[in-house]
Amino acid sequence: LGDVYKRQLLLHGRSAAESSLVQGFALHAARAGQLMPTTVSNAKIALVDFDLRAVKMKLGINITVSDPTKVDGFKQREIDITRERIQKMIDAGANVILTTWGIEDTMMKMMVENGVMGVRRVKLDDMRRIAKATGGTIIHNMSDLSGDEIFETKALGVADCVEEHRCGDGDEYITITGTKNEVCASIICRGANYFVLEEMQRSLNDSLCAVARTLEAGSVVAGGGAAECALSVYLENFAHTLGNVEQLAIAQFAEALLCIPKTLAMNGALDATDLVAKLRVEHNEAYGEKTASEGRFQGLDLDIGCTRNNLAAGVLEPMSSKVRSFEMATEAAVTILRIDDCIRLNHQEEEQR
Repeated sequence: LGDVYKRQLLLHGRSAAESSLVQGFALHAARAGQLMPTTVSNAKIALVDFDLRAVKMKLGINITVSDPTKVDGFKQREIDITRERIQKMIDAGANVILTTWGIEDTMMKMMVENGVMGVRRVKLDDMRRIAKATGGTIIHNMSDLSGDEIFETKALGVADCVEEHRCGDGDEYITITGTKNEVCASIICRGANYFVLEEMQRSLNDSLCAVARTLEAGSVVAGGGAAECALSVYLENFAHTLGNVEQLAIAQFAEALLCIPKTLAMNGALDATDLVAKLRVEHNEAYGEKTASEGRFQGLDLDIGCTRNNLAAGVLEPMSSKVRSFEMATEAAVTILRIDDCIRLNHQEEEQR
């Protein structure tokens, strides 16, 4: 799948048929405040990796106050520092602020007054993906070389829409769509319970990996036992042209290839002998024709219990994986055949000793 980032978001509730694909990033989080906007169009996203709560002095720092009336001034300055940081983000054009830390109530009020959506405690890995998708930059510190705090407009990420969705009881997620770089797609999985969701996630991972391997291979073969049966028929006919002991080895190799379609039929609770016999007849007819025909793509259809053109049905396998499996199986068989003697220990004698 190239540079496309695949994200799977598991949400408990509703039916699996209501799962959806989002062309963008789906974030399992919610707005920091209920009065914040639920939808922001033409979003300018600020990605910060520092706390948006009142600044606290580090451990080990002592402050000696000679005038008790100035204590409130220290506390107010701690709040004003964070206020100034948020104001600089807003002045740069940010209308969505994502932070990996927390957001204080007074800062939420400031965001609500300016129509800004704030999201807190976002995972750093998610921040990196959002930055890549939106073209933004994660800001760890607003200080420049001169020691002043600034927030540049070029650090903002861009998206067409940032929207919060609610599903179930108190379960929210945020979607970021229309990103600057189309490198991210999210699959929102719905299910009755977490066992269904975990099984769905495993199936999706297997499917996506199969698609990725197919795209990397660049060439495919028909699946459902079509490739094994076609190769078996070819080798069986080739073995009849040999007049020495090699004929037996090739014929046995051709017969061994049929174990794949037989196993597929048995796993589908079907009559393996009958289906494989029909499949061999169709491949023999296709092999005997002078011109290439679609019979060579015939494979098993386990849903109905018959044969079909698996190339037209879209049942495909990467050719590199198929060749690799043949090579490994052949090497394993050759290794076993090279064993001359087999010594078996008598467990009863060992116990007596």
